[in-house]
Amino acid sequence: MPDSEKETPPLHVRWGNRAFVLLEDAIYVSIAALLGVGAVVLVVRAGMALFDGAQDEGPDALLDTLDAILLVFIFVELLYAVRITLKERQIVAEPFLIAGILVCIKEIVVLAVKGANEYIGKGPEFARAMVEVGLLGLLVLTLAATGVLLRRKEKEPEENSNTDSANP
Repeated sequence: MPDSEKETPPLHVRWGNRAFVLLEDAIYVSIAALLGVGAVVLVVRAGMALFDGAQDEGPDALLDTLDAILLVFIFVELLYAVRITLKERQIVAEPFLIAGILVCIKEIVVLAVKGANEYIGKGPEFARAMVEVGLLGLLVLTLAATGVLLRRKEKEPEENSNTDSANP
C-alpha cells in the first residue's frame, strides 16, 4: 500500500502513543541512572575492599575486590544495553549476552577461589562446586556461541529484499 493511501491514526491514538513513548523513555532513563549510581557505588566499594585487602594476609578481601569489579562490568554492560535501547528504539540481545557471560565468569572465579580454600578435603562439597564451575563454563560457551550466531545473522543480507523486487 503506498504511503498516500495509509490512514492517519486518530488524534487520541497519536497522543496516547506519544505519551507512552515519553513514559518508556522516562523509565529507561531512570533505570540508566540507577545503574550508573550503582556502578559508582560499586567502584568506591571495590576501592575500599582493595585497600583493606592490601592490609590483610588472606585472599578474601582481594576476592571481594575482584567480585565488586566484575559486578561493575555487569552494571556498565547493562547501562550500555539501556542506552542502545533508547537510541535504536529496540532491545538488542548482545549486551545482555555479554552481561550473562560476565555473571558466569564472576561466579566461576568466586567458586574456584572458595573451592581451593574451603572445599578441599570436603568431598561432596568440593565435587558440587566443581560441577557448578563446569556448568557455568558450559553456559559461558553457549552464550558466546549465541553471540557469534547473532553477529553472523546481522551480517546476512535481508531475506525479503530480493523477493520483493522479483514479485510484481
